[in-house]
Order: sequence, then C-alpha cells, then structure tokens
Amino acid sequence: MAAGNPNVASAQDFGLMNALNEGGVISWSVFIILVGMSIFSFYILFTKLLQQQKIINQGKKVRASFWNSANLRDASNKLEAKSAYRAITEDALTAQSQHSKLTDPVDQHEWVAGGLARSQGAIGSRLGEGLAFLATVGSTAPFIGLFGTVVGIYRALIKIGASGDASITTVAGPVGEALIMTALGLVVAVPAVLAYNWLIRRNKTIMEDLGAFTNDIHGYLASNGAVVPTLDGPVKTTAQTKTAAAPTQRGSEPVRPGLTPTGAQADPTR
Repeated sequence: MAAGNPNVASAQDFGLMNALNEGGVISWSVFIILVGMSIFSFYILFTKLLQQQKIINQGKKVRASFWNSANLRDASNKLEAKSAYRAITEDALTAQSQHSKLTDPVDQHEWVAGGLARSQGAIGSRLGEGLAFLATVGSTAPFIGLFGTVVGIYRALIKIGASGDASITTVAGPVGEALIMTALGLVVAVPAVLAYNWLIRRNKTIMEDLGAFTNDIHGYLASNGAVVPTLDGPVKTTAQTKTAAAPTQRGSEPVRPGLTPTGAQADPTR
C-alpha cells in the first residue's frame, strides 16, 4: 500500500504474478497453454528454417556440378546421402529399372513420371510437417486469451457486486488479469501467423526448384541422356568407374551424348 493512504495500492500489487494468482486455476491454465504454444511455435520455426536452408544449399550444389557427370548414378553419388535431390534421382533410376519387370504393358514415360511424382510429394509432405500446428496456434491463441479475458471481467463484476464498490481499486486486479490474457493471446498468435506465412512461401520456392529438377531428370531419362539443362561448367571427360550401386541391367541408364558409359569421351570414328 502507498504510504499515508491505505486505500491506494502500489504498482507491485498489479504485476503479472499477482494477476495470475488472483485469477486462480483458470488464469494459470490459460497462461501455461499459451506459453507452451509459443515455445513449440518457435521450435517449429527454427527447425523448419534449418531444414529448408539445407535443401536450398543442396540445390546450389546440384546447379553447380550435378549435370557435369557422365550419368545419373555418378551425379547422385556426388550429393549428400540424405539429400532431397539425391532421393529424387535414385527414385527415378529405381522406377526405370523396375519398368522392365512389369507384366502389364505400361509406358515407361508414365511409370517414371509416377515415381518422380511420388518422390517429390514425399519431400513436400516432410517440408509441411509442423506447419499445421503454427496455423492452429495463429487461429486459436487469440480465443484462448479471450477466454481468460472473459473470466477476468466476470471476476471483476462479481467483486463489484459483492462489495458494492465500483472503484478502480476494486476492479483493477481482475481487469488487469483480463487484459494480460488478451495480450498473451496476441503475443503468441502474431509470431505464429508470420512464421506460417514465411515458411509456406519458402516451401513454395523450394518445391518449384524441386519440380524443375524433377522435370530435368524426367527429360534426361526419356531422351536417353540427350536432353539436359544448361550446365554451369564443362562436361567432365575423364574416365569414371561406375559404382556397385549402378543399375544391374547393362545399358539401362542413359549416358550423356559423346560420353561412354564409364564417363570417357567417345571415339567419333567408331
């Protein structure tokens, strides 16, 4: 209490902890829920940013050297083991090798296209994990805070009715509690909405790059290696030995025009 006036409360009497204690179980429950939402929202934001940046960096490596290789298997081996671009490439090679084993006649173009679509879709699903939680927080956090606000106003009205005194000293506590709940709801919701929109936009850019890469892979396989995107550097002409992970059927994987299956320059006189 302020000195000389027992009816005047100090500013410390209306802090966050006092407001939550006055609100009781409901105020504490709303506060804990909102804080938990905020923590998980920022966790998802940072983890998704790291995941997205990793794929973006993988795309830079693909543009720098992927198409300089003699064949897709050698190009795939240059990429990281868990690279999204490597997964698409290996799924394309798997679909190509599986086509000859089909008992019903299916066009190779359609079979490979289906395999590439599934691979790209799986990557898109992983990129979208957690975004639904951000959208849920952004849409529900204000209402959770509003619930705490309604309870605080209700407590203020009960206090006025019980004491018959509508002075600011009587209602300041419950009203302050109500305003705090409203503010917490907004503080949690706004970053979640901004993070959701930002991550969605970055995912769209990444999926566009993956879609372009998928089309390049499809065109390469459908043209037996004749169709390739614009290269960032010269084609390697040194001999390269295929790895044990290469397709089991000889000649099942297209080779760049002018290169032998091992990556050496073909002799034009033969």
